[in-house]
Amino acid sequence: MEVNGYKIEPGANLENAYLRFANLKGADLTGANLTGTNLEMAILENAILTGANLTGANLMGAYLTGANPTSAELSGANLESANLTWANLWDANLRDANLLDANLKAAYLMGANLTGANLTGASLENAILTGANLRDANLLDANLKAAYLTGANLTGANLTGTNLEMAILTGDDAAVDEFEDVDWKYLYDDAELYGDAELSDDLDLGDGESDSDPDETVE
Repeated sequence: MEVNGYKIEPGANLENAYLRFANLKGADLTGANLTGTNLEMAILENAILTGANLTGANLMGAYLTGANPTSAELSGANLESANLTWANLWDANLRDANLLDANLKAAYLMGANLTGANLTGASLENAILTGANLRDANLLDANLKAAYLTGANLTGANLTGTNLEMAILTGDDAAVDEFEDVDWKYLYDDAELYGDAELSDDLDLGDGESDSDPDETVE
């Protein structure tokens, strides 16, 4: 498969390639080098990007529904307004990635590294973030309704205005101190904590209202 003069295949070297608006639906780019590649508005529906290197790539507005970037390197990538519905980002590295207003509904993000990522306004409804690292991530006004966050690390994350309605935040094995320094000020009143986890006394609940008692174990 060749697009814009570039050979699209597993292990391809596409560093800094210009693939803006390219149709790469179903393409197999397993282990490909896409460092700094311009994939703005590209169609990557059901594309296989397992182990691919997309460090600093521009995927703004890209269509990645059902794509498989398992264990892919996406640190510093621009995914603003990208559509990642049902994408499989298991163990992907999204450190410092820009996911502003991205659509991650029902995305698989188990074990993903989202340290310092910008998820402002992103939709993560029904997303699976089990064991994900969201340390220092910006989730301002993000939608995590019914998201699975069991065992996720939210230390230092900004959850101001975040919708956590029906989100599963903790589980039997979750460490309490993983939630220290989280901004809970605008935590939705109907968010739920499942399992045997206990809220830390050090949590800053701000001035907002909350039904949760920081000394109470949630059954």
